[in-house]
Amino acid sequence: MREIYLAFKNFLDYRFNLHEDAEDHALTIEAIKKNVEFRGANLWTLIFAIFIASIGLNVNSTAVIIGAMLVSPLMGPIMGVGLGIGINDFDLVKKGLRNLGIATIISIATSSLYFWITPLHQASSELLARTSPSIWDVFIAGLGGLAGIVAATRKEKSNAIPGVAIATALMPPLCTAGFGIASGNIYFFLGALYLYFINSIFICVATLVIVRFLHFPKKAFQDKAYERKVRRYIWLIVLVTTAPSVYLAYRIVDKSIFENNAEAFVQRELNFKRTQVISKTYKYSNSQGHEIDLLLLGTELSKTQLDSLKAKLPEYKLDRTELNIRQGLNAKNEIDLSQIKASILETVYQNNPAERKNASTYTRIDQPIPDLKQELRSLYPQLSEYSISHVEVHKVDTTKVDTITMLIANFSKPLSAAEQRRMNTWLKNRLQVDSLRVIAQAD
Repeated sequence: MREIYLAFKNFLDYRFNLHEDAEDHALTIEAIKKNVEFRGANLWTLIFAIFIASIGLNVNSTAVIIGAMLVSPLMGPIMGVGLGIGINDFDLVKKGLRNLGIATIISIATSSLYFWITPLHQASSELLARTSPSIWDVFIAGLGGLAGIVAATRKEKSNAIPGVAIATALMPPLCTAGFGIASGNIYFFLGALYLYFINSIFICVATLVIVRFLHFPKKAFQDKAYERKVRRYIWLIVLVTTAPSVYLAYRIVDKSIFENNAEAFVQRELNFKRTQVISKTYKYSNSQGHEIDLLLLGTELSKTQLDSLKAKLPEYKLDRTELNIRQGLNAKNEIDLSQIKASILETVYQNNPAERKNASTYTRIDQPIPDLKQELRSLYPQLSEYSISHVEVHKVDTTKVDTITMLIANFSKPLSAAEQRRMNTWLKNRLQVDSLRVIAQAD
């Protein structure tokens, strides 16, 4: 038994030994200290990186944002603060915090300036992603910080530190905070600043852990009570930083579960031949219950069908969920026709025509054609009149007869070829037919 234990211990020592190939502690400390100061070229590099990241967030370009994170020198003072705490060098801690504060203020001011002068003021998905930090960001920052300090303590430097800069994403939250200031959105500013604070704190903590694990030489404290007091403050800051992120993570997971359940409910239970869901909104509320809001076009559902749908909500773990269904363009609710058009076209683009090749998925050609007047009017305001019917097509050189659905439509102005193709695709999906011909004419 002892031999097995020793063999296992030797295996762990051989594979996971961080002391092997470690740089001399004095050299590592000196290298980290050099990157703490923000002045001259370092400061200009930061400003340029902030502009690059702001442009990337503004145009929603992930590649540009990643490039900015690689250029950014922000990791230096953060690792310097962690190192200073780990070796009891509080002069280094003060220097690191001072430079980090300067860098943070300059970064937010630079990004605010950019977002104030840019003509693009819409919040992109990349910007929105930096406004709601969660516990996952804590894990990413902690693990990224561990990878970064391990790489910094090696004799041969690897590409881990640029990777850490990308993973922990220090630049985008600062730029998003600047966007919040420029747009006057306090929630964007606070959410992004909190994400930046999380990343900074846990990179520091990761640096502290590895420095202590590798037994870096510590400066002796004259006052041991003061040393314990400083240590308590550090862990208090860590706990205060982590607590809100745990709650936010719970909300993110709970919201994701609700949206998945709601999507499953809509896909399985609202699968009607003559009624389409053209707009769906899932409203999550942690305290007041949730809501599924649907907009339908086509044959209106009866009260019995609506009651049956509501009764099935608990089967999808949607007990505290209200089902709100709007149907028919003559409903009392005000309906935005442009939203209907966008929703229908989006549904059409998402469908894969290859999945509809099987003839059994289409309705029989002799079935009556539904009234499409209101739907066509909302999709094509320039439509003046139309005729739609099932017609027989006789082949001249053979005895073969095909039956197709034909639409003849007059428009106040000609349709482009792309618009005709979209109309053809939508009608095929709406009528569930595989043979359709559209003849579009201008008045």
